Amino acid sequence: MAVMRFVFATIGLLLIAPALAADWGFYQNSRYGYEIAVPPDFVGGGESASGDGQAFRSRDGARTLLVWGGFLTAGDFSAEMAARQEADAADGWALSYQASSPRWVSYSGTRNGSILYARAIARCDGQYAMFRLEYPKADAVRFNPVVDKLVQTLREGRC
Repeated sequence: MAVMRFVFATIGLLLIAPALAADWGFYQNSRYGYEIAVPPDFVGGGESASGDGQAFRSRDGARTLLVWGGFLTAGDFSAEMAARQEADAADGWALSYQASSPRWVSYSGTRNGSILYARAIARCDGQYAMFRLEYPKADAVRFNPVVDKLVQTLREGRC
């Protein structure tokens, strides 16, 4: 039994190590003052016309990372993020995880063989910054450390 655990742990490390060891990129948004690491193999499509963020896609197009900032329009941060979750649920995402504090919200769900993971942080002056990662369910184990790193690196810059 111990040998089997060792084998599974070794296989897990082999799958996870490339995601953490490869060179990550970095994106910094000057309009809304936030920053985030960008996974290896993701290519940016250029800053949005409004300057609020950028879309990154894996080279094979199977995975998408959207990052953006904005002003709260639904009142406070909690209300804004609840409205986003409701919109995703109405769009067919079966949300199965949600965690929050007064300064951040994370949630995830599945739809049509894909996983959605979203994270937002409250910023100063009625602003927020957010990322949204969509990837195939088949990548779930491999993308757990990617999600962890994105969560750790989404940070508020200047206010």
